[in-house]
Amino acid sequence: MEKIRVAVIGLGYVGLPLARLFATCYPVVGFDVKQERVAELKEGCDVTQEVSDELLKSVLLSHLPEDQEIGLYCTSDIEDLRSCNYYIVAVPTPVDMHHSPDLTPLYRASEMVGQVLNQGDIVIYESTVCPGITEEECVPILAKTSGLVYNQDFFAGYSPERINPGDKLHTVEKIVKVTSGSTSEAAAKVDALYRSVIQAGTFPVSSIKVAEAAKVIENSQRDINIAFMNELAKIFHLIGIDTGEVLAAAGTKWNFLPFKPGLVGGHCIGVDPYYLIRKAQDYGFHPGLILYGRRINDTMGEYIAGRIVKCMIKKDISIRHAEVLVLGFTFKENCPDVRNSKVGDVVHYLQDYGMHVSIYDPWVRQEDVKKEYQLEVLPFLPNKKFDAVVLAVAHTDFQSLYIPALLKDNSVVYDVKGCLNPDWVDDRL
Repeated sequence: MEKIRVAVIGLGYVGLPLARLFATCYPVVGFDVKQERVAELKEGCDVTQEVSDELLKSVLLSHLPEDQEIGLYCTSDIEDLRSCNYYIVAVPTPVDMHHSPDLTPLYRASEMVGQVLNQGDIVIYESTVCPGITEEECVPILAKTSGLVYNQDFFAGYSPERINPGDKLHTVEKIVKVTSGSTSEAAAKVDALYRSVIQAGTFPVSSIKVAEAAKVIENSQRDINIAFMNELAKIFHLIGIDTGEVLAAAGTKWNFLPFKPGLVGGHCIGVDPYYLIRKAQDYGFHPGLILYGRRINDTMGEYIAGRIVKCMIKKDISIRHAEVLVLGFTFKENCPDVRNSKVGDVVHYLQDYGMHVSIYDPWVRQEDVKKEYQLEVLPFLPNKKFDAVVLAVAHTDFQSLYIPALLKDNSVVYDVKGCLNPDWVDDRL
């Protein structure tokens, strides 16, 4: 019987929950280039809050697992990976400022794994890519760095991540896992590995490209549907009817999809479609619908800021030097993830109008927002009144907040999420 020893490369929102899960059955070495991240994990603390301290500590090892010792050892030392035979790569795949795929983290991870790859090993990628990237871009790096022959000395697989940050119901073991491999034997091994820990089961597909394509269209589909809702919100605002009420009425039909308008950020929905767009363009195809959906969603920050300004003008509130409070900065509710948060767009546009914007979000790490957006997040709710309050993220922390206590006598409340008391709200998306 094969002795399985798993390495997980990248201990972020995707890698850590997966490493923790595998560590309940196998010896696992978790690797991350960020030494600060590894130090926190060794203390049993996950700042992303995807894995509870209790769960993390239950699998942590203070040493490299011996033979078939079950548990998770976290490290930043590449040499600690040499004894592994399954390598799971779960590093970010972002886009650059021009919305072009940035595969740099994937290339670096592949080079690193190639340095410790041994005969018979399998490298499984979970990072979101467009069809073809694993075998056309990553595998050649593995082969060149290791000196091994693909599908003879080492093998590859692809099993797309389906982590939903902040979701404590749909955790990794409860979500069906798509699996694939570079040969039929490798595919069977990859599927068996995941099937041994995934309660919801697996869904093997015929090729790595099919698995890659399945992942990238999952989020592209959501992006397009939300773009449709955002366009409807603009239309209904012009007509003078409430978007939320329209959607509630339409939702009484059994097959109406329950999407809502909003800001589309995060590491998946606002990013993955660009990978599919680039691949289509490589083949000379112009993906008009996907591109237009992206254009709509990427401009919603500016649109919302403009709506806020119009509300203030109608109330004769001086725009320049107005005091505005933005509640929430993460890309979604009840999680600390600020990657690609479009709330930043709203804030920057309001600042461009000359307003003084204060941000409060009890979920974020202030240093993350400062580093990525050059914005300050207040550590507590300010004891002052504002010309405008904007609910940007529907954290449960804000549900009991009495908004009128934050307002001046003449002020504006804008509800991006449509969840505040309607009596308080001047306008909503």
